Amino acid sequence: MAAAESSPLTTHVLNTADGIPAARMALSLHRLDSKQMIWNLLSVGLMISRTTNEDGRCPGLVSRQAFIPGMYKLRFETGPYWETVGQTSFYPYVEVVFTISDPEQRFHLPLLMSRFSYSTYRGS
Repeated sequence: MAAAESSPLTTHVLNTADGIPAARMALSLHRLDSKQMIWNLLSVGLMISRTTNEDGRCPGLVSRQAFIPGMYKLRFETGPYWETVGQTSFYPYVEVVFTISDPEQRFHLPLLMSRFSYSTYRGS
């Protein structure tokens, strides 16, 4: 639980069409290598990709030590999620790209989604 508590970045995925958390959605965190212009997949321990819990949250996304200034993206596997609930989606995945200049702050990046739309914002 310490990793979840100390993670400077959190997310919460909500299925707004059905008014429920998006449980068991796969997601991954990446950081841009600005010299080579490629995205590097970040892992926490042995975990590379993660899955939201029953509340639609994914604790322990990144350690405080690994969270450095730079450009990041969270990739949410929305298509497979909708398939698990017996529906189809216009968006096979959602990537949210954001810049971190002060990694000492806390960042909360929720994803509000339906099959044909999504929205996000920067929380704290």
